[in-house]
Amino acid sequence: MDLWQLLLTLAVAGSSDAFSGSEAIPATLGRASQSLQRVNPGLRTNSSGKPKFTKCRSPELETFSCHWTDGVRHGLKSPGSVQLFYIRRSTQEWTQEWKECPDYVSAGENSCYFNSSYTSIWIPYCIKLTSNGGTVDQKCFSVEEIVQPDPPIGLNWTLLNISLTGIHADIQVRWEPPPNADVQKGWIVLEYELQYKEVNETQWKMMDPVLSTSVPVYSLRLDKEYEVRVRSRQRNSEKYGEFSEVLYVTLPQMSPLACEEDFQFPWFLIIILGIFGLTVILLLFIFSKQQRKEN
Repeated sequence: MDLWQLLLTLAVAGSSDAFSGSEAIPATLGRASQSLQRVNPGLRTNSSGKPKFTKCRSPELETFSCHWTDGVRHGLKSPGSVQLFYIRRSTQEWTQEWKECPDYVSAGENSCYFNSSYTSIWIPYCIKLTSNGGTVDQKCFSVEEIVQPDPPIGLNWTLLNISLTGIHADIQVRWEPPPNADVQKGWIVLEYELQYKEVNETQWKMMDPVLSTSVPVYSLRLDKEYEVRVRSRQRNSEKYGEFSEVLYVTLPQMSPLACEEDFQFPWFLIIILGIFGLTVILLLFIFSKQQRKEN
């Protein structure tokens, strides 16, 4: 009987914990999170437990957004307590007051979006994160320093030629600029980097940056399939944007019959050259014989 009473007591206690999940589960997760972090410190999302800026990015020199990490304390979040404030310098001095983020929604969670009305180039910005009234992180920049364009679009390729050996081919790869980048009017100047590799390889081959939206790729093997991707950056900048979607290139195979037809040995040319050579030798022989008779 004592054993059954013990089992019944444990069952009642377990059901009680299950119904009070709103209190027991967070505490349990908090203890588990702390235990995991002691075992593997890399699991911590933020060692200081405070929100931190991760990046600020402008895709086209007309708008920008800033993102930050969650503030995590003892495994519990406090949503709604983080605010972003900014200030920009319109003259030589910081005369304006700090203003709050104009849009917390458009760029996603834990972000602030600045549309074209709030974006100015060549003017320094300072931003800061506050939590419960206190500043937890801050940084300063100008918009032209954070440009990372969207990926190029519309990748395609055309065959230029096939080598005489039938082993290699050259192609021309083309693409379109990011749709939101005003490159036609010259508001932003982009240069592009093309990378390619065989499908089963892991190392990409990089080509030199170009300002045009097409580039030839030489000496691709006809018996291989290739992957091609392109990314862009503002001219004279070091920060590239994201890569485009991968373009798959499958080159046409040349049949053995076609190779034989294309590369037949030029017997006719050999015969012509042989006849010409014999004629020259014969003429030289006759000429030398006449010279001897005259002497």
